[in-house]
Amino acid sequence: MPARKLKTMIGMKTLTVWKPFEELERIQNRLSDSFFSTPVRDQFNGETSHWTPVADVMEDDKEYGIVLEIPGIKKADVDVRVEDGWLMISGERPKAEEKEGRVFNRIERANGTFHREFRIPKDADPKSVAAKYRDGLLMIAIAKREEAKPRRIDVKVG
Repeated sequence: MPARKLKTMIGMKTLTVWKPFEELERIQNRLSDSFFSTPVRDQFNGETSHWTPVADVMEDDKEYGIVLEIPGIKKADVDVRVEDGWLMISGERPKAEEKEGRVFNRIERANGTFHREFRIPKDADPKSVAAKYRDGLLMIAIAKREEAKPRRIDVKVG
């Protein structure tokens, strides 16, 4: 194969596989963020944007866990409550401070208040909620009730 043709083939764009379910999930996440997030007003152009900290929700045999990304927020500015079967997390990220001689050309990090709510599962113990904040991550653990934990039943013969 001539070198010229090889260069042309290497420069071609590759085809990507369309994954419709992943695309639907991305659309659903964007819509969810639009409807269930807290509006934040941009400092310079007055446009409203939305900020909701992203969360990972997980579980194992002993507990449920929630991890929220909230970098730049002081522990004192975060409130974690349990009320009527809901875990409510709220807080505020302060605006970036302008100092004399420094002007912001662009601010992309959201600021202002946020609020997230998670339904506590029926097999969780709402009195056991523990929260820890480190390196911009808020980690919350909710223990499962003893009666809800799986247990092995011995089967007797005869």
